[in-house]
Amino acid sequence: MDRDYDKEIDALREQIGNLQNMIFPQLDEMRAMVMELLSDKQPTKKPSAELLKRVHVMHGMHPDSRLSEQMEELCYKTEEKGVSGLVTYLGVYNSGGRQSNWIRNGIPTDELLSLIESGVASKVLACIGNSNRLMMLLEILREPKTVAELVEKCGFGSTGQVYHHMKPLLAADIIVEDEQRKGVYAIQPHKVQGVIMLLAGISDMVDETFTQGKGTWEAGGEN
Repeated sequence: MDRDYDKEIDALREQIGNLQNMIFPQLDEMRAMVMELLSDKQPTKKPSAELLKRVHVMHGMHPDSRLSEQMEELCYKTEEKGVSGLVTYLGVYNSGGRQSNWIRNGIPTDELLSLIESGVASKVLACIGNSNRLMMLLEILREPKTVAELVEKCGFGSTGQVYHHMKPLLAADIIVEDEQRKGVYAIQPHKVQGVIMLLAGISDMVDETFTQGKGTWEAGGEN
């Protein structure tokens, strides 16, 4: 018995067509469901800033979402507490066999500004605001040193010059003689963060890359 291949092929084509008619609508429905699920998971893009009654909440300021969330929290708390601002910072410094770690969270900026009114800020800046004393601080931060080593590293002409510039630093309790090694001077452990953060503040003054603002500050107007 001869086979009619043309009829068999036509029958197969009909079966395939029927299957396509059954499957394709289901595939389209499944594709729509997947797209809907994916769209639900996409995070809603926040505006760069959200205005509360008084404070602009800055969104997405840092590639690390945890840090951006901390910034948002500071903005919300600033609004809630009715203060001029809040500051959070943390850091670590390791040099010369010593390490200092620090974390401070939510410090009211009004308290920081009061350091100017009380005269504390000017006294501290006057104490260290000298190129020779700053060089001494730099060398002692890197590693505790003797007076002779400071003469060599800082380019002083005599030990008398070192003692002259060391006196206000000792009086301010910024540096201290090492209890274990007589004649060796080190930064007080609880003053390391202050020196490092002061330098961080100076860095922000000369490089505003990491600052965002609203109003006349952002526009570069007068305040």
